[in-house]
Amino acid sequence: MTGEATYDVVIIGAGPAGENVADRVVAGGLSAAIVERELVGGECSYWACMPTKALLRTGAALRAARRAGVTGTLEAAAVLRRRDGFASQWKDDGQVAWLQQAGIDLVRGHGRITAPRAVTVTDEDGTVTTLTARHAAVIATGSTALLPDLPGLLESTPWTSREAAATDEIPHRLAIIGGGVVATEMATAFASLGSAVTILARDGILPAAEPFAGELVTAALRESGVSVLPGTHLDAVQRDDTGVVRITVAGSEPIVADQILVAIGRTPNTTNLGLESLGLEPGTWLTVDDTLRVTDWLYAVGDVNHRALVTHQGKYQARVVGDAIVARATGATLDDQPWGRHAATADHAVVPQVVFTDPEVASAGLAAAAAAKAGYRIRVVDYDLGALAGAALHADGYTGRARMVVDEERRVVLGVTFVGPDVAELIHAATIAIAAEVPIDRLWHAVPAFPTVSEVWLRLLETYGRPN
Repeated sequence: MTGEATYDVVIIGAGPAGENVADRVVAGGLSAAIVERELVGGECSYWACMPTKALLRTGAALRAARRAGVTGTLEAAAVLRRRDGFASQWKDDGQVAWLQQAGIDLVRGHGRITAPRAVTVTDEDGTVTTLTARHAAVIATGSTALLPDLPGLLESTPWTSREAAATDEIPHRLAIIGGGVVATEMATAFASLGSAVTILARDGILPAAEPFAGELVTAALRESGVSVLPGTHLDAVQRDDTGVVRITVAGSEPIVADQILVAIGRTPNTTNLGLESLGLEPGTWLTVDDTLRVTDWLYAVGDVNHRALVTHQGKYQARVVGDAIVARATGATLDDQPWGRHAATADHAVVPQVVFTDPEVASAGLAAAAAAKAGYRIRVVDYDLGALAGAALHADGYTGRARMVVDEERRVVLGVTFVGPDVAELIHAATIAIAAEVPIDRLWHAVPAFPTVSEVWLRLLETYGRPN
């Protein structure tokens, strides 16, 4: 495509959030073009959710089998081949075909906002196309790994989550800087694939989660052979002529590795989008209202607005945005009150997340500390998952813990955290209870099947206390 074109909506970024906005507005009767400079499908499809979970899944399945008395070994090459399949061999043909089926036009290249409702796209071959949006433009460009200002780091060619997810080689020694989701998941994956892994976690393991989650994951990582070094302060990094990386640590001996992975957080992909033409600061997170609007015609969805940096929440935002754009464009009533169709209310207190470590950490809503800080009068209810009959059947020596945070004023659940093998599939029940504000008294009538790990809901309620 060359020259100029006009659409009802123009979206910059064809990751899950951008794709869902486009799908929603087209379903609502509007025309849409989506701009992408890399692969259609975005970070999640090729360098995050899908390939990383493929790296993790085989090791998790093997550990689950061992807990049930089955023996076996893991072949790293087979794991990488399976990962390649889930990343579609880093080709986006299938996702491009989906766009075509959905009636969404794709414009390849780098998009920049050059005027109100105008996006100029420059392709690799120099082709320039100007897209004009009748109703709205949407930024869905996501985020990228944050690299600290550490002497020698960039010169040492570190991995970020992208390189770790797409590697064809398993390093003998892998050092990971960070202790969050990416750091702990990749430590789990590469340890299972044969790497000697060291985690340098200045703020500890999973610092944003309930404290017991970090404790249980730390213990499990160490049991699997991972060296976990919390409270570590780094001074410098150097890769020598033989390819060996030496990390200088304050007050300790240097850490020696063959590869280094930096996983300390994310930074928004807003540096070269033309935001300055709108009086916005390039390189910063975009501030939005609950309809995800930056200005009267510009929206931002997914990581780029910093509300909830998980794929499923970006897709949720996209559905809200798409419907809100259609409503505004067609003159329909805008339902932007809390929990309305056009308000991303769940971003504030009902975000589910799973950390696919061993044990898994699944949470929804507010952790106890966050709930107390927000001013709620709370009661915290804990239960040992290993005491459940369903857990004992699920895995020999099942170890885990559950926590329910209750708003005592309204007697509704504010947050739930599960830590244990295969708890990921438990968390949606918690998400429903929190989003629907189901009263504790009514939850007593939601009877869990026996013998399943879901029986933890009954045990949490019993621990909390029966209704009057």
